[in-house]
Amino acid sequence: MIIRLVGSLEGLLVDTVSYRGFRFPPEIISHCVWLYHRFSLSLRDVEEVMLERGIEVSHETVHQWTRRFGPAYAAALRRRRPQPGDKWHLDEVFVKINGVQMYLWRAVDATGNVLDILLQNPRDTAAARRFFRKLMKKTRSVPRVVVTDKLASYGAAHREVMPSVEHRCHKGLNNRAENSHQPTRQRERAMKGFRSVGAAQRFLAAFSGISPHFRPRRHLMAAAHYRTEMIIRFAIWDQITRTAGLPTTA
Repeated sequence: MIIRLVGSLEGLLVDTVSYRGFRFPPEIISHCVWLYHRFSLSLRDVEEVMLERGIEVSHETVHQWTRRFGPAYAAALRRRRPQPGDKWHLDEVFVKINGVQMYLWRAVDATGNVLDILLQNPRDTAAARRFFRKLMKKTRSVPRVVVTDKLASYGAAHREVMPSVEHRCHKGLNNRAENSHQPTRQRERAMKGFRSVGAAQRFLAAFSGISPHFRPRRHLMAAAHYRTEMIIRFAIWDQITRTAGLPTTA
């Protein structure tokens, strides 16, 4: 069954990721990046997991791999996603970066796919307007409905940037976006906070592309359906990281 599912994906475009100059093979690099973004593990935790498997790799090297390949993997996964739905949920939460409070803006569609994120210092109309424009530029689409909480900045930015789009403003309607923040909160605690704005934006951009790929809506699936879906998603991961068919190392 696994062979048939993998074979059905062979016609898809394989995204090229260059591993030239790296001592370790792609399957080890991609596995470390997967561990770091899928689970709430520190860099040293990933180092220990790999050591238990007989692979000596330092946490500094894992850090380099996550910075180099995480964004590329995330971008490749996003290119394979279907077009976002026409109902977008937007929300913002505060995060502490080196002791300074900032706001993480996030947009998801009705199925929970993360459309975009943006770290900003203010929480005013200009910040909301900037996020709206960045979101439409990245998705190359305009939604039918935008759902937000009662922050007044959303309404002002909506009237300026997308006045023809329906705006629903109610806290109870925006659970989709609020729930989407939970994995980020878990990683923030595991990492004991972010050290800089640039590092936080880089990590969260890659994290929001990789982590949801391995988090289907399991509570809506039967066990057999979930396993089949995960087999397909792992096959896609192997393709974009160019590890499918490579020999496994000890």
